[in-house]
Amino acid sequence: MSEHTPGHGDEVDPDEIDLDDLDSFHDDPIGGSDVSAGPPHPVNWNLLSAHDLEQEWLELNRWVDWLRHTYGLPASVVPPFWHHHPELVWELSALHLHWLCAYDPDQNGSAPIGWHRDFADVRQRLRDWVAASGTRLDRDRPTRQTTWPGEDPAPAVEDRIITDRDGEFVQFVQDQVRERQEEEDAFYATFDEATGELHHPDDQHHNQGR
Repeated sequence: MSEHTPGHGDEVDPDEIDLDDLDSFHDDPIGGSDVSAGPPHPVNWNLLSAHDLEQEWLELNRWVDWLRHTYGLPASVVPPFWHHHPELVWELSALHLHWLCAYDPDQNGSAPIGWHRDFADVRQRLRDWVAASGTRLDRDRPTRQTTWPGEDPAPAVEDRIITDRDGEFVQFVQDQVRERQEEEDAFYATFDEATGELHHPDDQHHNQGR
């Protein structure tokens, strides 16, 4: 996982993400200089910069692809469109981190068997998540949400057939990175580097009216 914490200058061009990024490490699920740059650390998907978000998506996708082939996992455990379901993303991300720690060269020799014991528990949880979400081998739909009293009704859930999983994943990552980059740009637009303070966009107009 990436140890790089980029500044605002490290902007990402989502359109540069392509299948070459997905294929480059298929035979090495922990390949890449960023992965070996430091010890494994938890990934909070809510707080990643656009740069790190791209790297984490591509790395997790590589590892999940390795995992499903290595252990012959069916779509009822790891479905093709797991990336559309946060409950699956967080679960698989945690399993990936656990795997990195278990197979770290400085770890004790019994750690891998501990990972496999926990992997058995995770597989059952993944089955439950997949069954609840309704995602399938050739189609996907948003996980159904329960509407609480006073909330607006949840939108209708419809299946969407997807014929090119890798191509759809690349587009998904591009959209995610673009959205996160826009959030960063909006944040830095309110940041005064000279004072280190955040300014609300309306502050300038408010001060001019004094």
